[in-house]
Amino acid sequence: MKDIRLVVLSGPSGSGKSTAIKAIEDLGFFCVDNMPVELLPKFMELLARSGEIARVAAVVDVREREFLRAFTPVFRELKAAGYKIELVFLEASDEALVRRFSETRRKHPLAPSESPLEGLHQERELLNELKAQADKVIDTTDFNVHQLREYIKEHFSASFAPQEKMSVNLISFGYRYGVPTDADLVFDIRFLPNPYFVNSLKWLDGRDEKVREFVLSRAETKEFLERLKGFLDYLMPLYLKEGKSYLTIAIGCTGGKHRSVVIAEALAGALDSGNVTARKRHRDLHKT
Repeated sequence: MKDIRLVVLSGPSGSGKSTAIKAIEDLGFFCVDNMPVELLPKFMELLARSGEIARVAAVVDVREREFLRAFTPVFRELKAAGYKIELVFLEASDEALVRRFSETRRKHPLAPSESPLEGLHQERELLNELKAQADKVIDTTDFNVHQLREYIKEHFSASFAPQEKMSVNLISFGYRYGVPTDADLVFDIRFLPNPYFVNSLKWLDGRDEKVREFVLSRAETKEFLERLKGFLDYLMPLYLKEGKSYLTIAIGCTGGKHRSVVIAEALAGALDSGNVTARKRHRDLHKT
């Protein structure tokens, strides 16, 4: 195994690759944007010889259409050579990507004279193979620039941490809006009583003490949390043993405002310790 790490970033235009590569650069990576894929093996060989750079990040996307076809064999070649490689694919909904193009008044590289949506559809087809090989898919639909930067820094900072420590990212979400694509583990808690059907709680959310009391006071909630905590206590050392020090856990209810928020908050408190750093994000809390 060569003692040099390569992170390859890809994804559709507007998904946040520029923000992500800058955040990674802030962590001390040597970063290259839009390097031809076929040059990567030679580039990595030169870096390995120099012995001065241990962490590299490169962006590969449709600006380099002619070279995308070479990505799979080059990727295999680099892995066979012993480099530690992570392919991270940034994703976002069509609506979010079109909105971002509109806000920045940019034209899509594959549809300079047409609707960005036409270009996005072509781009997704070109990138399908890369996405299928990704080690990590990050859905940036609900991130602003600052949130994405912090998420990227947390993810890659955790991967440098000593292997005795696990970083856990808890996401509450509503199944109505889809399952987070970047989740390692997903737990459906729609079996718990729903505060939405209690008139006095309907318009509150899971951060409110009355909603918390309604959910957490139930016997089934207490048992579920106890069993889930035990399950994670068993799993996390096994993940660490395999070199995975960053875990994303998604907790889902119907709308993502009541039960999932309460459980994510409670689980974050239960997990946060000397060996675990727990962070939480409520993806769908403010959706109507």
